[in-house]
Amino acid sequence: MELQLSALWVMLSAILVILMQGGFIMLEAGSTRMKNAGHVAGKTIFTFGLATIVYWAVGWGFAYGSDSNPFIGFGDFFYNPFGLDDGSLPMSVAFLFQFAFAAISLTIAWGGFAERGKLAAYLIFTVLFTAFIYPVISHWIWGGGFLAEDGAQDFAGSTVVHLTGAMAALAATILLKPRIGKFNKDGSANELPGHNQVFTTIGVLILWVGWFGFNAGSTLGIDEAFFSGYVAFNTQLAAGAAAIVALLVAWAFTGKADIGTMLNGALAGLVAITASCAFVEPGAAVVIGMVAGALVFFSMKFFEKMKIDDPIYALSVHGAIGIWGTLANGLFATKELAEDTVGVGTAGLFYGGGFGQLWVQIESVVIAGAYAFVLSFVFLLIIKKIVGLRVTEEQEIMGLDLSEHGTYGYPEQMKSASGSTTVKG
Repeated sequence: MELQLSALWVMLSAILVILMQGGFIMLEAGSTRMKNAGHVAGKTIFTFGLATIVYWAVGWGFAYGSDSNPFIGFGDFFYNPFGLDDGSLPMSVAFLFQFAFAAISLTIAWGGFAERGKLAAYLIFTVLFTAFIYPVISHWIWGGGFLAEDGAQDFAGSTVVHLTGAMAALAATILLKPRIGKFNKDGSANELPGHNQVFTTIGVLILWVGWFGFNAGSTLGIDEAFFSGYVAFNTQLAAGAAAIVALLVAWAFTGKADIGTMLNGALAGLVAITASCAFVEPGAAVVIGMVAGALVFFSMKFFEKMKIDDPIYALSVHGAIGIWGTLANGLFATKELAEDTVGVGTAGLFYGGGFGQLWVQIESVVIAGAYAFVLSFVFLLIIKKIVGLRVTEEQEIMGLDLSEHGTYGYPEQMKSASGSTTVKG
């Protein structure tokens, strides 16, 4: 009965993580302009479907293949879980749960493509990312690879999922260059506001709820019901603290209680606690969230000053905060949780563990981040040479709904009073 309940819990968690795709659709569509809304929604479902097939064919094998070494998994390609259950979690459920994480990392990467990426580039990069980038990093940390052997602590993916996706987004936004009208000749930035802040807010709420599957589901069972509840408890504390601090920091520095910054703050708290939710005490979870809420505001300003156009702030929310969340383990992990409960790594600096765990966390951030960025940059550069990454200037001005798909996400709003079709927003 306990095994059946554990399988049910992980299956439910996988569904929650998959439903986070809906949150990303609302978040990205609301944060970008009306003329691109249908494209944002449609390409997310298309790439989610494509990633399913690629991860089944090769991604799982490179991450968790039965013939593995410290650097890469191998085997179990075109995975068939029938008959492979060994009395623990059913392998079909394990596959769906792990795939849901791979798909989230891919969706984070799309932040660097927003409002200017070609659909063909999405297609090709989906295949490459899901086959050769995400699975390798997940093997290193979760699949028994060399970082796992070193004791890297990343319970639900601040590095594996979030930093990996953000580094791909960084490579994309560098190669694609900023959207038309984002920066002036003197380097100053213009606001290109999203068309629906309510959509963005609903998206954040869906993601927040889905995160309980993301983090608490990573317990991979209910044999200790306390543990999954404890992980969820820390997750909520960090997100709440980060949302509050982000709003207050924006208010203090800009004179306005900016809603967008507050929403990104909530997501930053969730990203930050993802690595440490099972390793830290509640008070530390609050501190981790507070730091994330402040850090995301300054990170957003930094990337804008560097003339990097990040429409949905993926580099800040998932990149900078993914790093912070991973490093936080090296500071706040407790001996009881790290060594006795989770069984990964040692205590952090502030809990008597010295600098050892912090060094391992730095190692995992640098190696995983560099691998994701370099390989993404190389893949995208090749795609740019072969089919191109960016739509034409005319297509970008027209909007990707019409230029890429021949239709509008908001057909009625896109018609002028005379009945002719125009593009607004």
